Amino acid sequence: MDSIETYNQAAEYIKSQISAEEIPKIAIICGTGLGGLVDTIEGEKTIIKYEQIPGFSTSTVMGHAGQLVFGKLSGKSVVLMQGRFHFYEGHSPQHCVFPVRVFKVLGVDTLIATNAAGGLNRGYNVGDIMLLNDHLSLPNLVGVNPLVGRNLDEFGVRFPAVNDVYSLELRKIAVRAWLNNPYLVEERKLVLREGVYAWIVGPCFETDAECRMLLNMECDVVGMSTVPETIVAKQCGMRVLAFSLVTDVVKFNYPTKALDVVRAEMEGKSIEENQVSETTHEEVLANAAKRALDLQVLVKDIVRDI
Repeated sequence: MDSIETYNQAAEYIKSQISAEEIPKIAIICGTGLGGLVDTIEGEKTIIKYEQIPGFSTSTVMGHAGQLVFGKLSGKSVVLMQGRFHFYEGHSPQHCVFPVRVFKVLGVDTLIATNAAGGLNRGYNVGDIMLLNDHLSLPNLVGVNPLVGRNLDEFGVRFPAVNDVYSLELRKIAVRAWLNNPYLVEERKLVLREGVYAWIVGPCFETDAECRMLLNMECDVVGMSTVPETIVAKQCGMRVLAFSLVTDVVKFNYPTKALDVVRAEMEGKSIEENQVSETTHEEVLANAAKRALDLQVLVKDIVRDI
């Protein structure tokens, strides 16, 4: 990962598999359960499996097909990354962002990243879509950062500013696309929000105490991806837009205290035990599927207006 030739080799292989018209300016990363975005490709498309591309890793997570899809979306050449790489799969942070740097070599100047996330903000509901306007990355703060290691000047400066990762210009385009689509707003009742994404490593879901901490730190949703890719895209000079599809809502339960239960028993009393609310990956996939078509419509309109 510390040689520009590694990225050039991957880019050259990709170019050998696609036509000149298919070389993209826009890359779209499809999050968990959102790979159906490829169905919005117009006409012919070219599919390249990750294992065919030099330097790429394979995706091991359900809901991530593991392939690049090239074609036209709203008349523009795009590449869709159908499945991403996560740090929790055992990939290094540098491997997780390898595709983004390859996209830069290909000439991509705009990255759209989508993900499934848990809702922390008490006003959010399952099925809401949140535009990222900032993020909190606890892993970054303790050294899990894709920029650690040798810096390749071809991809940007050693110390990039990342307090404005998520382009205001693109966010305004997204909001206009949503407001100007009566099908999404009136018929589908799609709610668009804007807020802060918390990145955790995973793969276990957060404890209730961790969720309360993240909420107190002004985070609106929490997930296990996106931040490494958007940081690198910003370093590379790309414009970045990112969405979270809220697929579950944190309940913020407190654990039942054994001290209280046992003392009550000894006094011949009983107390109600708090029910544990567990999130499952199956739940995430099911809720993502319910909104997938709406997100496809929104992304297609956004690409049209970029």
